[in-house]
Amino acid sequence: MEKMIKVFCLFAFVIMTPASFGQNDTTKAKEPEYEMMTYYMVFLYRGDKWTPERTPETEAIQKGHMENITRLSNEGKLILAGPFMDGKDLRGIFVMKTASLEEAEALCNTDPAVIAGRLKVEIKPWYSAKGITVLKKGERIVNDQ
Repeated sequence: MEKMIKVFCLFAFVIMTPASFGQNDTTKAKEPEYEMMTYYMVFLYRGDKWTPERTPETEAIQKGHMENITRLSNEGKLILAGPFMDGKDLRGIFVMKTASLEEAEALCNTDPAVIAGRLKVEIKPWYSAKGITVLKKGERIVNDQ
């Protein structure tokens, strides 16, 4: 009888092991799950009317460009923007959160530097984790987990 109990216990142990049910090894960390969405990556290049000279006109266009960035950010359409610092034709990027490529294009076409021909854009759909953001100075991420 004692031998039967040992065999039964061994059998029960084997059956109750997660691997015997085809489950993952419980010692492995659970992969994080992300909700994904499409953003629009905008590459800003020197336009046909780009010039390195600083004039009152180019300064006004640059001021309008920065105001447009602030406006789009405040509207929640632009979540990341910044220049490249190497002085080459690729001048900067935007990451936009819009409903469509057409909306991203329309918003880029409101930029004074694009309108003036100092910048031109190339837009690519980009798939990433939903909710990506840039923190403002003094903000911090709170992790509830």
